[in-house]
Amino acid sequence: MAILEIHVTGDPVLHSVARPVTTVDDDLRRLVADMYETMDLAPGVGLAAPQVGVPLRLFVYSYEDDDGQPWRGVAINPVLWISPPPVGELDEEAESEGCLSVPGERHPLRRAEAAMLIGTDLEGDPVELRVVGWRARILQHEFDHLNGVLYVDRLELPHSRRAAKAIRKAGWGVPGISWLPGRDDLEG
Repeated sequence: MAILEIHVTGDPVLHSVARPVTTVDDDLRRLVADMYETMDLAPGVGLAAPQVGVPLRLFVYSYEDDDGQPWRGVAINPVLWISPPPVGELDEEAESEGCLSVPGERHPLRRAEAAMLIGTDLEGDPVELRVVGWRARILQHEFDHLNGVLYVDRLELPHSRRAAKAIRKAGWGVPGISWLPGRDDLEG
């Protein structure tokens, strides 16, 4: 297995719609294994193929809830449905999220409380996930990556302004910037 470089906002692969996976072979299995290793070392709770420079519709996820229940898997060619997002004042602490492609930054973002995902796994078996809370947030965040959307693209004022300023200050927002978990420190 290998640690993969994580592309930073501004790289074209992060801002483009990913292609469907057409073949599950040993190369794809190796990519997924490398993505798990990279995500764990980063550390993160999800990692989409475009984040490691591969424009394919797949992502890995891993999360342990407050009760210590593990939740880990891969979603290939997923389709996602979400509940209507809640209305009301944004909770800046409880609704903050970050992204390995915008390292070190966290900003509040309203997401749907529930999500349902359908896709396949590495064996070609169907995957159906019905989740709420942070698990729903993770699925929405990773699914967005497959459509060329970063969480900072969804922020509302004044948070979008703060994120844009942090990205400019860090020198990101241009092609060709990446970092290697365990070696590089790109936090803004």
